[in-house]
Amino acid sequence: MKPIVQISLDLTNIDEALETATLAMRAGVDWLEAGTPLILAEGLHGVRALRAAFPDTPIVADLKTMDGGYLEAEMMAKAGATHVVVMARAHAETVKCVVKAGADFGCKVMGDNMVCEDMVAGAKWLEDLGCDYVIHHIGYDERRGIAAAGHRMPSPLDRLRAVVQAVKVPVQAVGGLTLEQAIQCPQYGAPLVVLGAPLTIDADAFKTADGDLEGSLRMICEAVHAQVVASF
Repeated sequence: MKPIVQISLDLTNIDEALETATLAMRAGVDWLEAGTPLILAEGLHGVRALRAAFPDTPIVADLKTMDGGYLEAEMMAKAGATHVVVMARAHAETVKCVVKAGADFGCKVMGDNMVCEDMVAGAKWLEDLGCDYVIHHIGYDERRGIAAAGHRMPSPLDRLRAVVQAVKVPVQAVGGLTLEQAIQCPQYGAPLVVLGAPLTIDADAFKTADGDLEGSLRMICEAVHAQVVASF
C-alpha cells in the first residue's frame, strides 16, 4: 500500500471544516476525517457536507463507537462516510456489528486500540474480528495527564513496529506525534499518516492552526508520498 495522508478535521463547525478540507485537498491530502469534535458538534450534517463538497474523496468518520455499532456505522455510511472507527475496548459484539454494517453498506472499518492494556494484542484482536485497518492510538487525555504528573509522555511510536508486525491490515499511528514523527510513520511500516492536533489544528481551542497551513501540508504530503512503506 502506498503512503496515504489523512487530515483530521477536529473542528466544531461545518464552515471551518470545509474551508480547512479545501485547503488540505489543494495541498495533496488523500483522505478527510470528520474528527470526533466535528461529529459531536455537527453530526451527520458535517459528514454530508464533506461528501457533497468532495464527492470522490475517502471520508473517515471518527465515531469512536462503543455500543450500537450497526446503527452508528449505517448512519455514517449513508451520510457519505467511507470509513468508520470502532474502539477495541468495546464489546466484541459491537465490533462485529460495525464490521457487518460495513459489509452491508460498503464502508471500511478502522479499529482503534486506544487504552488497551496490551496494545499489540488489542490490534490483533481487532483484525481477527474483521477490521480493515488498525489505529494505534495514545489518547489526548492520557498523554496530557501522564506529562502533567511529571512522567515521559507516551508515544504511539513506542510500540508501532510491534503492532505493524502483529497484523496484516494497514496501520495508522495517532496521538501527539511531532511533524517529523508523523512523516516517519511509513518507515515503521504504517502507511496511513494522519495529521491533526497539534500539527495542523490548535489542540486546546480545536480551531485551525495559525500560520501557512497549506504550505506546511504540501511539504508533509510530498515527504510522505515520496516514501516506500517499510515491510518486516
